[in-house]
Amino acid sequence: MADDVTLQLAGETAHLLGGRALFLPERAALLIADLHLGKADIFRRAGMALPAGGTASDLQRLHRLVQQTGCRQLWILGDVLHAAIHDAAWHAQWLEWRARQRAMEVHVVRGNHDRALSHELLQVVVHEGEATLGAFQLRHEPAAATGSHVIAGHLHPLVVLPGVGRRLPAFWLRDGITVLPAFSRFTAGIVPRLHSGERMVACVDDTTVMLPVKR
Repeated sequence: MADDVTLQLAGETAHLLGGRALFLPERAALLIADLHLGKADIFRRAGMALPAGGTASDLQRLHRLVQQTGCRQLWILGDVLHAAIHDAAWHAQWLEWRARQRAMEVHVVRGNHDRALSHELLQVVVHEGEATLGAFQLRHEPAAATGSHVIAGHLHPLVVLPGVGRRLPAFWLRDGITVLPAFSRFTAGIVPRLHSGERMVACVDDTTVMLPVKR
């Protein structure tokens, strides 16, 4: 993880990974947000010409991060799903992936797209609204919490780097809140207007780049 940004959050070491994930080594916990399983399938059914294989690719990326970090628990901070499951092909892909990670705890904080989510369907521990992980409050939608550092998703933050010519997924570091980039590669997002003291960490080709703090 030499190419990734390491900083202190709530008194703990946190690695911001270019693979769009946050790793807490003291807890062996890997955190991602907005996986949106099956989103591309839904758009194809609506007539949009999109390539297949998005879910398999995202799960392969996730597997590499699990292997890279040696994490013992995975937290998905909302929108693990994109819509109802039905008999979607991605569901079988997820269950196959989950079987390979049988010894790892997988937790999901329910997001706004997760109405169909259940332990039985995805073999995960489901948390309603928020969950506590030491000094951290884990949520889908970012909102400050007294006495806790919030880690959340939902907003899909993006950043524009000079000379790059495209928007890149990014971590948004706010006062008491860290917003994760969307893990799924098939997502839009927002370029946030930063307040004083905030900064972005861009994900560039599986590495991270810390940008200057907003003055």
